[in-house]
Amino acid sequence: MAHTGSERPQNVGILAIEVYFPNYYVNQGELETYDGTASGKYTIGLGLNNMGFCSDREDINSLSLTVMQRLMERNNLSYDQIGRLEVGTETIIDKSKSTKSVLMQLFKGSGNSEVEGIDTTNACYGGTNALFNSINWVESNSWDGRYAVVVCGDIAIYSVGSARCTGGAGACAMLIGPDAPLIMECGLRGSHMQHVYDFYKPNMTSEYPTVDGKLSINCYIQSVDKCYQRYMEKATKKLNKKITLDTFDTFCFHSPFCKLVQKSVGRIVLNDFLLDPEKYISEFPELKDLKNTKLEETYGDKGIEKTFLTVSSNSFKQKTKKSLLLAGDVGNMYTASLYGGLASLLATTSAEALAGKRVGMFSYGSGSAATLYSFRVSDDATNPKLINIINNVSDVPARLQSRKKVSPEDFVKVLSIREETHTSKNYTPVGSTEDLFPGTFYLTHVDDMYRRKYERKPLQNSNGI
Repeated sequence: MAHTGSERPQNVGILAIEVYFPNYYVNQGELETYDGTASGKYTIGLGLNNMGFCSDREDINSLSLTVMQRLMERNNLSYDQIGRLEVGTETIIDKSKSTKSVLMQLFKGSGNSEVEGIDTTNACYGGTNALFNSINWVESNSWDGRYAVVVCGDIAIYSVGSARCTGGAGACAMLIGPDAPLIMECGLRGSHMQHVYDFYKPNMTSEYPTVDGKLSINCYIQSVDKCYQRYMEKATKKLNKKITLDTFDTFCFHSPFCKLVQKSVGRIVLNDFLLDPEKYISEFPELKDLKNTKLEETYGDKGIEKTFLTVSSNSFKQKTKKSLLLAGDVGNMYTASLYGGLASLLATTSAEALAGKRVGMFSYGSGSAATLYSFRVSDDATNPKLINIINNVSDVPARLQSRKKVSPEDFVKVLSIREETHTSKNYTPVGSTEDLFPGTFYLTHVDDMYRRKYERKPLQNSNGI
């Protein structure tokens, strides 16, 4: 059990994290050549190296089954220890039955069916909302002393065109409870919600979204501004100090593509500059002519954007670049994107370097919903829980290296098969199971009533690997 005492839970947050991504990837440089686009458009312009993708053997249910089971096995947990399970996803394959209910088959052997939570959906924001709900449950009078688990994942694919290179696929699972090494900072949260059609999926027969790319980027950047300002307002009162980018030791962002994250760090520095221009002008004299700039007039201004990319360059390298490992090599995982960033940070940073630090987190989902919040890392670098959460994801770089590269031609063929069979019944997938990572759940058949059956590829050892 997570807790057996009568006192209220303290230091609630993330106790463990697991990440799953498919074994297939296509190289973005090769995709540039295949698409006949300018060299460097995807790799330099968007900051992307490779893109993960799934065959017809994997869907949102199989991704979620895989990452959930990995979390449980690799942390020696039993299913009767879980009292809440919530899934954040926008990859909808059933308009009624939740992915959470599919995951309940993993609980069958434990006899535990008393598990609160269902799916939550709003583009890429669903994982964050599921996390907030789970944190709130542990902190509430409804908590029964057991752990919560948050699963977030998606398959991000696009129709033929300029957006296809910004796809990806993956899932994260997080164990939530008290006395965590990554502690949610209560009251330090700024949100921005609005009605906008920047990215949406009105066609229920297709996996492909409808996208207004320029509008979506502007909405994302505006949300960075609004959420940062509201976080600053609350944090200034709660922490009794001035809030700037340097309040955060590291910063993770939802990443549709890596370059947008870099621009977002620049955007936060722009906000700081307009509040205290002289701090920056001494180092960057060219900013003197911008000190009376109005923030609302800077959206879409490429000159301003380029200037603050330069000004924020060191901050990006120090605070954010490490968190883009998965974003650059797997791509956009939608609801799991931000938490893949957190996993990337943990996978590439020592406990000594993380202890006592504040981690900023910016979540965005089109439509739109956005929140900026923060975690505080345990002060003790020798804390076994901190060491464990780092160990959870320490194999991520090696797993990325072990994947199978697929040619752009074969990548397009796989997506064509997914497109043609997306709503099929009486269907047996044709994708290879040999190429799947050990321990991966995969789709075996969709029957004449659209019921989906899954099996699991055997593990290589008893550690969930």
